[in-house]
Amino acid sequence: MSSTDHVDRYAVVGNPVAHSLSPQIHTSFAQQTGQALSYQAIELPLTSFETGIRDLQQQGFSGVNVTVPFKREAWELCNHKSRAAQDAGAVNTLTFQPDDDIDGNNTDGVGLVRDLVDNLEIAIDNRSILVLGAGGAVRGVLGPILAQSPASLTIANRTLEKATELVRDFGAQGNLEAVAYDALGAEKFDLIINGTAAGLSNEVPPLPDTVIGANSICYDMMYSVSTATAFVDWAYSHGAAKAFDGIGMLVEQAAEAFVLWRTVRPDTAEVIRSLGRL
Repeated sequence: MSSTDHVDRYAVVGNPVAHSLSPQIHTSFAQQTGQALSYQAIELPLTSFETGIRDLQQQGFSGVNVTVPFKREAWELCNHKSRAAQDAGAVNTLTFQPDDDIDGNNTDGVGLVRDLVDNLEIAIDNRSILVLGAGGAVRGVLGPILAQSPASLTIANRTLEKATELVRDFGAQGNLEAVAYDALGAEKFDLIINGTAAGLSNEVPPLPDTVIGANSICYDMMYSVSTATAFVDWAYSHGAAKAFDGIGMLVEQAAEAFVLWRTVRPDTAEVIRSLGRL
């Protein structure tokens, strides 16, 4: 590469962030599509997110992905927010504009839906769906899930008030219900999505196994590249027809960010396979 060739710079920022697979994923996308870019992981101090982002802008970065715990701060920093970002109340993709404005988007929800519908061929429309958790991760995916017209969507959470808040915020978009875990009865669900952080400590939300039927499919928004997540193990041990972790969601949300930045869509299938999904 000659000294006159320009390479656009991108990064994922978080704390911690060294474990992130995003540099590997975006580098694969760039090689695949012939895009001249670099992508790295940058850990920002917990107390100086905005300063860190402004510094990257001044250094000439074109955009960044944002991971925990900064997605809400990223939302607050943006001059312009997509509908998905507005719904989510969180941003995972920043695009730096020439006038120093920052555009914010949230690609988590569309990434989840693309993995479910396109990669795994799991129907959402007219299905009964149970979503576990009511935090930022769940808020970020509800809009795109509801856009697929499920028959019903139940949000279960330890704290009923948080689930009820989501039903209030998204109720106009579909048939929603909020329940506490201990109020889940014998109803079987077609699709159960784990949006909690329980897997970080190798735990599973306290839901009864009665929610799983012979045809139920389970999906963990968390992922593991070496072993099955605790939720995937739990699902299979309680008779789920199929269970998947979120490695495909990770790749698909990255692909959506790549499209926003580069206006070209990469092939995600080979990248997902390279990260271990069969």
